[in-house]
Amino acid sequence: MKHMLKIVVTGSFAAGKTQFIRSISDIDVVDTDFKTTTNEERGLKSETTVALDFGTIVITPSLKLYLFGTPGQVRFDYMWEELATGCIGYVVLVDSCRPAYFAETQHLMHRFTEITPAPFVVAANKQDDPAALPPMYVRRRLGIPAEIPVLPCVASERSSVKLVLISLLKHITSYGATSDAEDNVVDDAPSSHASSA
Repeated sequence: MKHMLKIVVTGSFAAGKTQFIRSISDIDVVDTDFKTTTNEERGLKSETTVALDFGTIVITPSLKLYLFGTPGQVRFDYMWEELATGCIGYVVLVDSCRPAYFAETQHLMHRFTEITPAPFVVAANKQDDPAALPPMYVRRRLGIPAEIPVLPCVASERSSVKLVLISLLKHITSYGATSDAEDNVVDDAPSSHASSA
């Protein structure tokens, strides 16, 4: 019998959530991308996630990680609660090159702490860009407590994404969240997400 553990990947618009999941997933990522609608959004990318991204990682023959990426825009925040249900932890992805979006990230982090008690880490994305702010600066700007890991990340590199996810799993364990994780292990039954993969 196979089991799954659910992890959510969230962050503001164009933070790199879809790329993060694509870089690590063992299956072709299921996404709900549609063309961006505002000039500001089109200036950053042509498509945006409006419901979710979905990918999987096989840990052992009997255990998978299921990754669910959230939409970044506040107008789709009704999906955040749906996607966070049952997760053992989550990653907050931050675009280190765009501090103008840090306020949105702060709002999102606050909302997620209301939605779920699950542990989380922050991944400072685009660290391969010379314009990227270092993780320590991202921590200060976002007011992230010392006990929450803030990690360098390049979402397009599998090895970097893997390190972020390993850090999240260690963080979950260190906060005694293993009992919660066990509660959130469910049978790997066919679902609308998995069947469309």
